[in-house]
Amino acid sequence: MAKSLYETLEVSDKATMDEIKKAYRKLARKYHPDVNKDPQAEEKFKEINAAYEVLSDPKKKQQYDQYGDSMFGGQNFHDFARGQAGSGIDLDEILRQMFGQSGGFAGGFSSAFGQNGFGSSGFGGYEEPDLDMNAQITIAFDVSILGGKQHISINNESFDIKIPEGIKDGQKIRAKGKGKALGSKRGDLIIKVNVASSPEYEREDDTLIKTFDISLRTALFGGKVEIKTIHKTITLKVPQNTKQNQKFRVKELGVLNRSTNIKGDLYLKANIVLPKIEELDEDLVEMLQEKLPKD
Repeated sequence: MAKSLYETLEVSDKATMDEIKKAYRKLARKYHPDVNKDPQAEEKFKEINAAYEVLSDPKKKQQYDQYGDSMFGGQNFHDFARGQAGSGIDLDEILRQMFGQSGGFAGGFSSAFGQNGFGSSGFGGYEEPDLDMNAQITIAFDVSILGGKQHISINNESFDIKIPEGIKDGQKIRAKGKGKALGSKRGDLIIKVNVASSPEYEREDDTLIKTFDISLRTALFGGKVEIKTIHKTITLKVPQNTKQNQKFRVKELGVLNRSTNIKGDLYLKANIVLPKIEELDEDLVEMLQEKLPKD
């Protein structure tokens, strides 16, 4: 992005305030009309003063650093300043109006400048164009927990975006520089993330809940059950007399809290799968009917 105000003061756009002040004093002495009798010195002196008025003010400097010479209708500052020479317009006053005392911009870009610089309709100010765009994507439940990449095609572009671990349904991701373009400036793409539901898991903030099946035998007498979770496969020790929907806590196999960087827990909920009577041995069925307590 061209930044000719710095060229006017003959400093780098990384120059400090002290460097800008020293450069201004040096050039002001060199081109002051009382010292320099060159016919062009007065106009050069005005340019130097106008450039210093902007770059010595932190708010104005911040705005200029963001927009550069696009604020002068696409011209560099030298051409813009020369376009005002002899027009009776005070260059310092133009810049004061352009940047404003409040640091904001009042009107629209197209009304402020004509093709040759300052528009005939008068100064209208500069309003930051909204170049951001919005989009939505749907990601798999597992991806929302583990994070990953999602491929996007939009505006004749295809690219991958990073899905952060632990993102929630409805949260937004900002893809820098993937929005609308205006000259050398480009906005961002703001993506709302929708998380698909899972047939296996429920999510409550940082906690995951998963139902797993166990046999009646395991529920009654205990045993070990291998369970595949989102993060890894674990072996769960099920105690005797486990009840329907009884929960077992597994630490730090839940969802990453992006604020604390701590993972929540996973709760495994037992579902006892009862055998069908017709599949049991007849003798066992008779014994159960005889021995099992009645309601």
